[in-house]
Amino acid sequence: MDNMQYDLITLLPELIVLGMAMFILLLDLFILPQNRFVLYGLSQLTLLVAGFVTFNTHSPAVGFAFSHMFIDDTLADVIKIMMFVGTSLIFVYTRKYLQDRQMFRGEFYAMVLFGLLGMMIMVSGQSLLTIYMGLELLSLCLYSLVAFDRDNTRASEAAMKYFVLGALASGMLLYGMSMLYGMTGSLDVNDIANHIAEQQKNNPVLLMGLVFVVAGIAFKFGAVPFQMWVPDVYQGSPTPMTLIIGSVPKLAAFAMTVRLLVQGLHPLAVHWQEMMLLMAVLSIVIGNFSAIVQTNLKRMLAYSTISHVGFIMFGFMSANANGFASSFFYITAYVLMSIAGFGVILLLSRQGFEAEEINDLKGLNQKHPWYAFLMLIIMFSMAGIPPTLGFYAKFTVLQAAWQAGFTYAVVLAALMAVIGAFYYLNIVRKMYFDAPEQYGAITAPLELRIVLSVHALALLGLGLFPEVLLSICGRSLLMSLQ
Repeated sequence: MDNMQYDLITLLPELIVLGMAMFILLLDLFILPQNRFVLYGLSQLTLLVAGFVTFNTHSPAVGFAFSHMFIDDTLADVIKIMMFVGTSLIFVYTRKYLQDRQMFRGEFYAMVLFGLLGMMIMVSGQSLLTIYMGLELLSLCLYSLVAFDRDNTRASEAAMKYFVLGALASGMLLYGMSMLYGMTGSLDVNDIANHIAEQQKNNPVLLMGLVFVVAGIAFKFGAVPFQMWVPDVYQGSPTPMTLIIGSVPKLAAFAMTVRLLVQGLHPLAVHWQEMMLLMAVLSIVIGNFSAIVQTNLKRMLAYSTISHVGFIMFGFMSANANGFASSFFYITAYVLMSIAGFGVILLLSRQGFEAEEINDLKGLNQKHPWYAFLMLIIMFSMAGIPPTLGFYAKFTVLQAAWQAGFTYAVVLAALMAVIGAFYYLNIVRKMYFDAPEQYGAITAPLELRIVLSVHALALLGLGLFPEVLLSICGRSLLMSLQ
């Protein structure tokens, strides 16, 4: 097989997503508003075909395309398939909400697919340039999606904040990358690692570049001290957009961290471990204490995301394969929990009613006991209560950090997890023990109810049998880091 042919086959899932995103955007111009469900069907089909192609073209060997700018390894394939599943769930959960609020348009699906394309490029980026291109494509789509409801002033304000801070973070990341390039003379992640290992581990310019790169990564995760945008954007955006921002892009941020820090800057691990430790501890403390006082459900979930990011960084802080695998497991669990949590909010929302306040869930058990039970599983999982997936995720990252010698940080994180359980269990208390507010009938379509039920029960099932997911995460990472 010649190089060009191999390059195109390697890039086939990305080409499918790109082609279909453009096709859906064009088709929207010629389709009647009442037939727009066709666009929804085509978007789901795109994800199915891209996932099938990714699975079928997978090989255990690491392959490089386009002059080493694009990498095709097991980690990339596994994360891409997870992204397709996550995006498919997002489409199922958001359809009814968008239809009720006249936002069910082709641009939404095209934007999400373009954002997905950006994430796929980030995951497979082997050059600083490729990673940055993917990141910018994703970021621009997310800014547009936050402002998607043009008449919503809160959403426009959130989009402006997100855009200004996002541009600042992108600039910092690019500045850091330019320093790395200046000192090593290469954009290739592996070349940079080799160059640093051979020559200059304590070069001040390299360390300065590292600080800027870590700052850019921390912003994309929403870690302290770069967390200012998270609560405002979560609360200000329409719920479907909050769901998108708070879920699948975290997988892409994880992949970017692996490519840049683990593969590219591993010789400098002793320096970025300290930064990760500081951000992890601050994120867990500030995220949990801020979440306790919130009355808005989306804002509370935003602060809880910041504390989850702290736990994800505990895995990276260990700077060994076990730690990275536990981080990957945690982030997969977090994405599943996050999509399910917002799925319940979308399920309870209807025309003229946004289930955004914590008090909107009062007495849910008396009116809709099954959905209260699903929310209970999701909240238990987020709080890390056994036997849910969230408990096992927290356990693995803390175990990895403990083995790496961060004893005091692990003890603090465990205490913070107990404090974090307070605000999750508060929601359970309101659902089960408070008198119900005015509840209308739930108008969500059958497919949403079924998928959400299976999804929430899966959090319980994967908590009872975590080995499946854990082995997938561990193996894919190990094969990529060899």
